Amino acid sequence: MSNPALSNNPALNGKTLTADELRRIYDQPAAQTQRPGIDEPVAEAGFGGEQPPVVTPSDRPMTYENTISKTVMLFLIVLVFGAIGWFMPILALPAAIVGLVLGLVNSFKKEPSVPLIVLYAVFQGVFLGGISGIFEAQWAGIVSQAVIGTLSVFGVTLLLFRSGKVRTSPKMTKIVLIAMVGYLVFSLINFGMIMFGATDDPWGMRGVTVFGIPLGVVIGLLAVFLAAYSLVMDFELIQNGVKNRVPEKWAWSAAFGLMVTLIWLYVEILRILAILRGSD
Repeated sequence: MSNPALSNNPALNGKTLTADELRRIYDQPAAQTQRPGIDEPVAEAGFGGEQPPVVTPSDRPMTYENTISKTVMLFLIVLVFGAIGWFMPILALPAAIVGLVLGLVNSFKKEPSVPLIVLYAVFQGVFLGGISGIFEAQWAGIVSQAVIGTLSVFGVTLLLFRSGKVRTSPKMTKIVLIAMVGYLVFSLINFGMIMFGATDDPWGMRGVTVFGIPLGVVIGLLAVFLAAYSLVMDFELIQNGVKNRVPEKWAWSAAFGLMVTLIWLYVEILRILAILRGSD
C-alpha cells in the first residue's frame, strides 16, 4: 500500500473489527464493561445497578472531524517551517534526509507517535520551502501553479471518492504497488547518476526527450496518477477507521498518511512544471 502508516496498523486495515479486536486496540481487558456504540448498550444508572462508563480522552473514537483538524494542524506546521526553508534553501537537502528517516520510522511504527509525526512535518516543511524557493527564483509563479495543481488533484479525487465512482480493487492495488516500486528504483538510479556526474542534464534521465516530450513529464504524469490512487487508498482507510470507531489516536496516523501522499503529489507536479518551463 502507499502508506504503511495507514495500511499496516490493525485499526485501519479495512476489516470490520469484532468486539474483542476493538478491546485490544483500546488496550482494555475483555471482561471490562461494554462501551455504548461499540458493544451492546450499557444499562442506565438505576436500572440493573450499573453506572454508565466514563468516557476519557483515550476512549474517544476517530472521526472525520478530528482527522481533518489534525491534518490541518500538520500542514500549518509545514507552512510555518516552509518559510524557514524558503529563506534558507541550503537546509533543504539535510531536511529532506531527516524527513525521509522520520517518514520511514513513522510508517512502520505499530502505534502512532505524535512527536515524531510533528517532527516529520517540521523537516518536510523546511525541505519543501527550500526547493520551492529555489524553483520560484528560477521560474516565477511555478510554486503557485504547483499548489493549484496539487489542490485540484486532491479535490477531484475526493469528490470522485465521495460520489462512489472511484474505489480501489485488489488487482489494481497490486499493479499500482509494482509501479511504485519501479518508480522508486528509477528515481534512485536517476539520483545516483546526477550525484556522480554520469549525466550532464540536471534532470538526469528525466531530461531525455521521447518523440519531443521530456521523459520526466511522462514519468511525472504516471507518478501523479499513482499519488491520486494513493489518495483513494488513504480515503478508504480513513473511512474504515471511522466506521470501526477506533481510538482518536489513529487520526494522527491518518493525517500523517495524507500528508505523505500530498507532499509527494506536490513535488511531482512542481518537477513536471519545472521540466516543461525549462524546455521552453
